[in-house]
Amino acid sequence: MRVLICEDEPEIADMLASFLAADGHEPIIALTGAEGLARFAHDSPDLVLLDVMLPDVAGWDVLTEIRKTSNRPVVLLTALGRLDDKVKGLSLGADDYIEKPFAWEEVRARIAAVMRRYRPVSPGITVDDLQKVVLVHGRAVHLSRKEYRLFKLLYSEPGKVFSHTEIIAKLWPRDAYATPQDVQKYVYLLRRKIEDDPAHPRFIQTVHGFGYRFTGQEDAP
Repeated sequence: MRVLICEDEPEIADMLASFLAADGHEPIIALTGAEGLARFAHDSPDLVLLDVMLPDVAGWDVLTEIRKTSNRPVVLLTALGRLDDKVKGLSLGADDYIEKPFAWEEVRARIAAVMRRYRPVSPGITVDDLQKVVLVHGRAVHLSRKEYRLFKLLYSEPGKVFSHTEIIAKLWPRDAYATPQDVQKYVYLLRRKIEDDPAHPRFIQTVHGFGYRFTGQEDAP
């Protein structure tokens, strides 16, 4: 992964960079908030480690600017351990919060946990399960609750065919009035949002007479 380290203390930034490089990642260091925003726009990192107390632009403001254009994961690094600071960071869109001083093992574990929520399910789709957003070719697609649940069910087992009955049982078990037409309706709505050509879907395919499957392959027939 390409990891942007936005940290004004060079010793901490260098330490994180060394550990990240040793784990096979590509670290990018920015010592100010302005530099961090510039590097984020230029280098498109997969993850940001962001210090809250920066000398020019507060980390909160850097996070806010990032969230205007991107759902890439951001982990805050700070000596501020008060509950309201943590709540503020998470409410602004941070994915996790690490208090200083920290051990590298903790940072590594938290990075892994955050990235699991962003795991790619196909060459063209990434899922942010924390914010309930699907990214298609890097574009955030906001789904309704039922659309998101249907998508997660299908992509949870790429290639598996889910019947109308199975989808209803898993998504609407208490709805005695749910019908196969409801499933068709939400598949239709979902395709309109995530497919380049909904009439010829690449991701969510119909298996006639059986149900639907998520192919996980952008170039599927």
